[in-house]
Amino acid sequence: MPARGRAITRADDGTVRIAGPSAGPAFTRAVLDVAGAVLTWPVLGPTGLPTAEIHDVGQAQQWLWAVYGERTAAAVDAVASGTPAVEPALSEPPTALAGAAARLALGHWAARWWPTSHLDGIPALEPNLLGVELAALTHECQQLLDEAGQLEGVELLEEHLAALDPLIRWRQSTAPPRQLGRVLRLIDDVAETAELDGEALRRLRSALERDHRPTTTPLDLAELFVRQQEFALAAGSLQTAVGRVIARGSGTNDWCRYPPGFVDAAENAVSWTAYALGAGRRIDVEVVADIAAPVGGVRLAAEVHVDGGSPHRVPLARRDDVWTGRADLDIPASTTPGIEVGILLPGFDPGPGADDRSAREAVRALTRHRLGVAAAPHDSEAAGPDPFLAEIAAAAAMEEDF
Repeated sequence: MPARGRAITRADDGTVRIAGPSAGPAFTRAVLDVAGAVLTWPVLGPTGLPTAEIHDVGQAQQWLWAVYGERTAAAVDAVASGTPAVEPALSEPPTALAGAAARLALGHWAARWWPTSHLDGIPALEPNLLGVELAALTHECQQLLDEAGQLEGVELLEEHLAALDPLIRWRQSTAPPRQLGRVLRLIDDVAETAELDGEALRRLRSALERDHRPTTTPLDLAELFVRQQEFALAAGSLQTAVGRVIARGSGTNDWCRYPPGFVDAAENAVSWTAYALGAGRRIDVEVVADIAAPVGGVRLAAEVHVDGGSPHRVPLARRDDVWTGRADLDIPASTTPGIEVGILLPGFDPGPGADDRSAREAVRALTRHRLGVAAAPHDSEAAGPDPFLAEIAAAAAMEEDF
């Protein structure tokens, strides 16, 4: 049965679009900037060929045929030249480059949107470990990238060199992940191409040149990739003057309104309490911090709506492992207010969007599934994509950390 065609259209500004699977809010989309285009995959949907927004068809021709096939590459060129939109029949299966690109995009998604949460029991991905694998994948996908994109792989390697020695030790263990050796060889290629040097890279090259002789000593991944941070929820609540509680609840934890690493990704990470203090009214807001949340210098804010009115910003400060803040509210003493609270970073916030709680829960379900897959043995040639090395390490640490 022939594959279904993919619509190719041209916008008024000259952008050529290759239709693909529909995607939801920003945190459910894996996005990759490539030469002359942006590619998008739905994280919650089946992996396959992406949607493409092509702004430079000439540049994109260096990879279009290798991702979508020759028919689509020719059709894009025709549509860009003014030929009416077409739907080519794509009988070719996804190519190796298409699969590598999808994995690279998913890795960048994980670096931005992985829902780390102590409350939900979802461990963080070790950033150096994920960064090194992204550097390897970037090198593998270099046909897709312009010069700036290829340089990003070198920069990722330089930033995350700390993962190399633990990875070399992991490779020497009794049952390393099947993709580990390939990742290390790609890293060696990155370093050689960019003429990088250093002790860690020399040790890597030496390890790759020697015969691979696994050790018989069991390897504790939790210790191998131990993070120098501990997550302990703050005890107690924000101290406030004695008052009568008039309302309390959970706020909206919209991941799009602040950068990664600021807030625990759980849906109930945001809580608030409104008090009556004599004739006055006050709200206290508490937000569980992520383990990587900045200690000082950057301040989140709570956006408080009372009975659907204009938003009131409440500055939040980091205290132990929570962000806290309070503000007086202008509420008539005789009413029970309807209060809505959201969290944002001023200057970063794109503004409130739709209520995407169901999509956030779907992302949590996806990460739990991926961690379950990552916990299984990966020394066989089983079908299915490999988890990221950082996911395997996180799954190994789950029991100890959570």
